[in-house]
Amino acid sequence: MHIHILGICGTFMGGLAALAREAGHKVTGCDANVYPPMSDQLRALDIELIEGFGPEQMSLQPDQFVIGNVVTRGNALMEAVLDAGARYTSGPQWLAEQVLPGRHVLAVAGTHGKTGTTAMLAWILDAAGLQPGFLVGGVPQNFGVSARLGTMNDTRPGVVGNPFVIEADEYDTAFFDKRSKFVHYRPRTAILNNLEYDHADIFPDLGAIETQFHHLVRTVPASGRLVVNARDEALQRVLARGCWSPVMRFGTAKEESGALRARGEPHAFDVLRGSLKIGRVEWPLLGEHNQLNALAAIAAAEHVGVDPEAAAASLTSFRNVRRRLELAGEAAGVKVYDDFAHHPTAMHTTVDGLRRKVGLERILAVFEPRSNTMKLGAMKAQLPWALEDADLSFCLQGNYGWDARDALAPLGPQAVVAESVDELVARVVAAANPGDHVLCMSNGGFGGIHGKLLAALQANAR
Repeated sequence: MHIHILGICGTFMGGLAALAREAGHKVTGCDANVYPPMSDQLRALDIELIEGFGPEQMSLQPDQFVIGNVVTRGNALMEAVLDAGARYTSGPQWLAEQVLPGRHVLAVAGTHGKTGTTAMLAWILDAAGLQPGFLVGGVPQNFGVSARLGTMNDTRPGVVGNPFVIEADEYDTAFFDKRSKFVHYRPRTAILNNLEYDHADIFPDLGAIETQFHHLVRTVPASGRLVVNARDEALQRVLARGCWSPVMRFGTAKEESGALRARGEPHAFDVLRGSLKIGRVEWPLLGEHNQLNALAAIAAAEHVGVDPEAAAASLTSFRNVRRRLELAGEAAGVKVYDDFAHHPTAMHTTVDGLRRKVGLERILAVFEPRSNTMKLGAMKAQLPWALEDADLSFCLQGNYGWDARDALAPLGPQAVVAESVDELVARVVAAANPGDHVLCMSNGGFGGIHGKLLAALQANAR
């Protein structure tokens, strides 16, 4: 089958493209914005990328068009597909029909931590010899690719299909299917990491997102398992609407029968079930959020037969996902990091994690409010809190409809706003000193700011 993917450079659609190619399909695709790491992965797979959505792509005559949720009515190629009566489907639907049938699907949902937890879970299962399939919304450094099919011949007694680990996003499926992506996946094991308001462009309030999460809960069989963050009130409300599967909670503050909790610092901690130690994690990852993600992954892996002690031990060699507090380089004694954080809570936990690592050394936080939620200004009041642990903060002012200077006013002179990436680079370089840590946060390419910063820092030091 030849599929042509519209919006192929998104993390989900790029992973789908890799799976389709591995399964033997001919894959081509197009997108308006092409940037690493997904563009690099697609080119390495020799998948043809076309810039833009021109209607002339109809001449490719694929068997089916697979439509990403970035595509809307009015898109020139989509209009040509509709006019021609050509076959088309959404990415999640294609995956549900072509890849997931017969698999034990382990889905990782939540406002934050989906990508990291999905990668952790896939690594645990791989270390246990299960050769899982996976689709991660990023590139796990342990695997070097965002997706793979995995083994298809698991014959262990009691196993219901080979494991497939998938990042389960609550964002809508496509312009013609407004359900959350994750309702297509029919997981047997589902992690509910956390839940707060996000995606202000499609959800009016938190209650609307809770409804979508309950749709996911409804799809988990009675023989399945829900792995749920015990600290999250919104998730407890979701379960109160009805639950038909066994629930394992994690992150409890005190002993609770059957629940998993951690004892120790995020980089070195014991895993406890009740008062019983069942494993220990020692790794280079920072932040309490990663500690909670590890507990969730260990609990989910147990559902497919991986002993918690072995699961915890395997995380010692876990190397995280690209663009998760990843060191982009160092110049003139200044370290520059790349991180995907784009929601105030994620920004706060990322800065906090780096603060725990560097102690009193200065952190210069550099960010762009690029997500649809941030562009709408729904989270602007939380920005000062998100950045409170940074010594200086630098924001790119875009055409958002709200003034970043006003939003960051509570930070006083510690906050700087610039009108362009080049101006932002100049302001950061002027403020940076040897020994500083520059943390760049964006869910996009950020105008190549990491390379520009490193080059400018090096030039300024001469």
